[in-house]
Amino acid sequence: MDIDAAATQCREVIDVLNEAVVADRTFFEDLLVGLLAGGHVLIEDVPGTGKTLTARSTATVLGLSFSRVQLTPDLLPADVMGSQVFNQRDREFEFRQGPLFANVVLADELNRAPPKTQSALLEAMEERQVTIEGETHPLPAPFFVIATQNPIEESGTFELPEAQKDRFLIKTQLGYPDRGGERTILDRRLARDAATPSVEKLLESGTVDSLREVPEAVTVEGDLREYMLDLTRETRSHHHVRTGVSPRGTQRLLEASRAYAVIEGRDYVVPDDVTRMAEPVLAHRLVLTPEATVQEIEKRDIVREIVEETPVPTVQADATA
Repeated sequence: MDIDAAATQCREVIDVLNEAVVADRTFFEDLLVGLLAGGHVLIEDVPGTGKTLTARSTATVLGLSFSRVQLTPDLLPADVMGSQVFNQRDREFEFRQGPLFANVVLADELNRAPPKTQSALLEAMEERQVTIEGETHPLPAPFFVIATQNPIEESGTFELPEAQKDRFLIKTQLGYPDRGGERTILDRRLARDAATPSVEKLLESGTVDSLREVPEAVTVEGDLREYMLDLTRETRSHHHVRTGVSPRGTQRLLEASRAYAVIEGRDYVVPDDVTRMAEPVLAHRLVLTPEATVQEIEKRDIVREIVEETPVPTVQADATA
């Protein structure tokens, strides 16, 4: 698939999703960047903003299998990954797959699961496999996790460990719609019989595989690679940051920038791609100092500050690697 075809497909997917979920276009772009770059997406928002509907609609539009895991404080790792079950007829144990065995997995309210269950997702998200009693089971391809979480100040939640946050390519949020958007929700509800909107299948699973290959052909000029390094390394010396972005995070910024270039219909990355993806890719990876936490300084504000203060390279339109 070439760049133009991929960009067209992405625009169509966004348009269809926007028919079901009222949200800013940048939110759907973040979602698609996570998919194209082979990563996972964490959506943080209050209940009732459309997180679950977004995940289910995404799977339907892409023509992929879907599974939802409602995470609760008493959920065990085996409830998510699967377990060995004794078959009475054959008199032997057999593996029974858990809800992780789907193309698109909605890990709903991830921060309501205890740390042990959260950690069980690490291997699945990074290695695309699970290991049960020493036996490894590959997960379906493509494998895309959309996790949701309520704001951490809500009761009954467990803060995600840093290793878990680092496994998410992007952290984004829907936010409340503006007045016009909320009126659209009401108008659409009156125009249908069902309480929940639905979307039609747009792509085949094989098309998704082809789409995910396209960013690998996107070039990134050397000056832009240096710019990415400037941004991520600056997070490690910022006075409000205890632990900055890891090398993994730097690589994820590169991958996300290439994926965003595809959505924009280009086979090369420009500085705007990097600055556009800096917040959703980098902010959640920061660990702030105790003083910054007490002062309620936002991680996204720190990334914005770094982006604003870091010199931007000049890249020609015919950029090459």
